Amino acid sequence: MTRRVHRVHEVMTGNPVTVEQLTTLAEAARVMRDAGIGDVLVVDQGRLRGILTDRDIVVRALAEGQDPAETTVRAICSGDPLTVKPDDRVDQAVDLMRRHALRRLPVQADDGELVGIVTLGDLEVERDPGSPLSAIAAAEGMAR
Repeated sequence: MTRRVHRVHEVMTGNPVTVEQLTTLAEAARVMRDAGIGDVLVVDQGRLRGILTDRDIVVRALAEGQDPAETTVRAICSGDPLTVKPDDRVDQAVDLMRRHALRRLPVQADDGELVGIVTLGDLEVERDPGSPLSAIAAAEGMAR
């Protein structure tokens, strides 16, 4: 029996939410809240520049006394994120996430277009659809 090789586009969450790098932290937080997610991709004229998480806002900005209405996402986001392509194998994404201790990877097409994001939750749903973590990740409104 041959095991099917899964591709990133089969497990990723499509249509990633983006914000421009000069967006304020307060606005980025509202975007995350309204979309029910815990991260946004940071872009500059459509080009990926970083990832911002809700944790980044708390730990890198609020805990340091920065004003979320004045601080831009560019100032605190994780820059130059590693990415995968939609047709990369899922095990390649898993290996990259493991080696670099990442919880999420943006998915970019060959032309640089952002087409999705693959998260630990996405991978758990793929690995073991019946697991408790999979059930949580698949729940409506689950933050990435």
